[in-house]
Amino acid sequence: MSSDASARPARTPVYFLSHGGPNIMEEPDHPAYKKLQDIGKEITSKVKPKAVVIFSAHWQSRNNGVLVNTAEITELIYDFYGFPDSYYNVKYPNVGSRDIAQNVMSKLEQAGVGYTPVSRGLDHGAWVPLLLAFNPEKNPLNVPVVQISLFRQEDPNEHYRLGKAVAALRDENILVICSGMAVHNLRDLWASMGQSQPMPYVNSFDDALKEAATTQPDQRQEAMAALLKRGDARQAHPTFDHLLPIHIAAGAAEDDVGTQLFTMPEGSMSWAQYRFGEAVGNATLSEKL
Repeated sequence: MSSDASARPARTPVYFLSHGGPNIMEEPDHPAYKKLQDIGKEITSKVKPKAVVIFSAHWQSRNNGVLVNTAEITELIYDFYGFPDSYYNVKYPNVGSRDIAQNVMSKLEQAGVGYTPVSRGLDHGAWVPLLLAFNPEKNPLNVPVVQISLFRQEDPNEHYRLGKAVAALRDENILVICSGMAVHNLRDLWASMGQSQPMPYVNSFDDALKEAATTQPDQRQEAMAALLKRGDARQAHPTFDHLLPIHIAAGAAEDDVGTQLFTMPEGSMSWAQYRFGEAVGNATLSEKL
């Protein structure tokens, strides 16, 4: 934390959540499922935001700038294929907010970030982690959810700048959540199943990401941009859509330090979860299997 943090009003932290596939919804004994529940309880009991602004790996703009969902009533998007019929009947109660969306667009405009308002549902990169973290019956978070897309281009610095553009939302008790995967290689998923150890690049990239995300804030942007140039980067992420959300989170963190709350290399994936900044009255959640 910066030296003047004590003089500044409390800000919401920023979270990067590794969300996995929709099958995680039916794996309550999976350690990542339990950790997302723990993070959700931290948010409902300590952060208590008035709204959530979420970025998902599964929504990238096709034009210049980003897209902002202005819909008040949004359906869920079941953007996955080949799963049991029950997966396409899952519900997560959510409402949007035109006022919050307008607030977001105002901040993007002030920062010189182009945007387009759209009406859209929540994709599974948004609603799956929200459902696990905020079970409607056991740990509801009844606040508006506004989703923003990634840029079309895979530029880490532009996504870091996008995070900076929305950082001021944190002073208004609005929670920024960025959803992706610390390591995400679907191409190797089947080949890695049943192996006792994850693919070699999973541990190496997961460790490098932790080092970059938890470094001092004045060095963090450069360190995180360098991740995309590593020799194992395209093995860990054949496309960078699941990595770029943590660049947004780190940008939104501004001068707050990142903490790895959890990690679990598995197959061709890593389930690392991060928080930037502190939850009010926070008791540490940090651990590694």
